[in-house]
Amino acid sequence: MQNKNVLETISERMDSCSKGQRKIGTYLLANYAKAAYMTAARLSETVGVSESTIVRYASELGFDGYPALQSALKYAARRKLTSVERLERLKSRSCEDSLVASFSSDVESIKKTLASTDRASFDAFVDSLISANRIYLVGARSSASLAIFMNFYLSILFDNVTVVHTVIGSEAFDQMFRVKEGDVVLGISFPRYSKLTVDVLEFCKRAGATVLGLTDSVRSPIAKTADVTLYASNESDTFVDSLTAPLALINALIHEIGRRDPERTAARFSILERIWAENEVYDNDV
Repeated sequence: MQNKNVLETISERMDSCSKGQRKIGTYLLANYAKAAYMTAARLSETVGVSESTIVRYASELGFDGYPALQSALKYAARRKLTSVERLERLKSRSCEDSLVASFSSDVESIKKTLASTDRASFDAFVDSLISANRIYLVGARSSASLAIFMNFYLSILFDNVTVVHTVIGSEAFDQMFRVKEGDVVLGISFPRYSKLTVDVLEFCKRAGATVLGLTDSVRSPIAKTADVTLYASNESDTFVDSLTAPLALINALIHEIGRRDPERTAARFSILERIWAENEVYDNDV
């Protein structure tokens, strides 16, 4: 059930539901973004059914209680709502300190990501990057900034890293036509998922490359294609994509790669430090 769109599931079960459950389903389909932030008590009051009916309905949909249904509704909202719709939702919410709210949300995302990261998958991710013949980094839209940041450090540690430019769709495939078995393609995408990133990863998978995914959920189309996937929470109630936890996970990956071969890492940075000093890259007078 978890891999299926919750709204599709609700629609499919409408005919077999009781009268009270149909009232819940009808409301959720029309107001899923709002309902995602309602308690069971608030939803029961809004729909006009008992709270126990709400809880039973969540269970009959295949969820382990109402909080799991809430989580699925939040995910559906993040996938479907446009930036304008997200902005409109903020107008209906109580006034709050944006600074505190934003930081609090990001702190929770980092905690959630750390707690849920599978160490075996983390190690397999690192192993794949270290052993790759060539590494391709694919990230479109706001995720492009994560790919560029990762490339900055991986290009110091390795000689075989390429960022795939995704501004024009056809350019991405032009850069990938040599991809083959032994290469690793790391795709980064968060809601709303970039179709181009999904298509590029599927193309590379067919070509025999190892595909790594950095995304937010097992429901992500990236996860369906990737051989190994790491998940980072990027929940945000605003129109701004939160990349704090994904960036923290990328930092951890880069740190682990460097830790695996500290002598080689130190040698590379020693060369760079000399070049930076000779060319006055940094202002040492400050």
